[in-house]
Amino acid sequence: MSFCFPVEEQYRGDGMPNQVARQLRRWGHRVEVLRPGGELLELNSLVRSGRHDAWVLKTVSGGPGLGLLEAAAACGLTTINDARAIRGVRDKAAAAVIAAGSGLPVPQTWAAARLADLARISGGRYPLVVKPADGSSGRGVHLVRRPEELLALAGEFAGAGLLIAQPYVPNSGVDLKVYCVGGRLYGTERTSPLEHGREVRDRPVPLTSEVAAIAARIGEIFGLDLYGVDIVHGPDGPIVVDINDFPSFRKVPRAVETVAHAVLELARHGTSRPVLRPVEFDSRVPVAARW
Repeated sequence: MSFCFPVEEQYRGDGMPNQVARQLRRWGHRVEVLRPGGELLELNSLVRSGRHDAWVLKTVSGGPGLGLLEAAAACGLTTINDARAIRGVRDKAAAAVIAAGSGLPVPQTWAAARLADLARISGGRYPLVVKPADGSSGRGVHLVRRPEELLALAGEFAGAGLLIAQPYVPNSGVDLKVYCVGGRLYGTERTSPLEHGREVRDRPVPLTSEVAAIAARIGEIFGLDLYGVDIVHGPDGPIVVDINDFPSFRKVPRAVETVAHAVLELARHGTSRPVLRPVEFDSRVPVAARW
């Protein structure tokens, strides 16, 4: 089979997805690696030639790769993940609305383009987690404990576009990362990026049936095949705090071979998941809640 891997500049030296591309080559498949952020691409010959059986992308915030993947999808080519599913989780504001409307346990979410507008959130809602709606890899995520700390971030968030804020979920300081590869779920514990001074070595952990059901449901709702879910255990149970397409798959056994095999199967047979099925909202819930 033939694959196209657009690799974002941020990931040129990373194991994912580069080692997956090399593994596919070792298995005898043809792989073309592109640098959408570092080379001139002639789109018609690249996308419309049909010389690739599937396009595979690990996205990054603001990177050009997703636009290229969507161009391939618009021409009827197979993309991994489905380009529409990727767009659904890349926009964290949209993802929060879809997840909440589907009954997933997610924090309340506010959105604004200016920190001054987020500052209207009642002080009783603090601490807050504030981040760009199109962020990735934990960049730009801040734990804001008091209203006066919020405006101090104005310089960092200048020109960042839409921002989201969510109440901080009290927890042990350890995040649970659930990876899905080829329909199988893998759990890993790691130190929360919001915790400073405490270090927990990444390690595989078993998943409870409740957490496994939540993670599997996310794949069904968003139409994802390769993805990761960040979960924290709060006072009321597990809460989903982030969803990522094509994550690092750290601590997944034989991660490179496992992901490469899943890519092959998706290229051969396509996804069986619907993409972003319509969400039925409870009409009794007000569109705008009080701050």
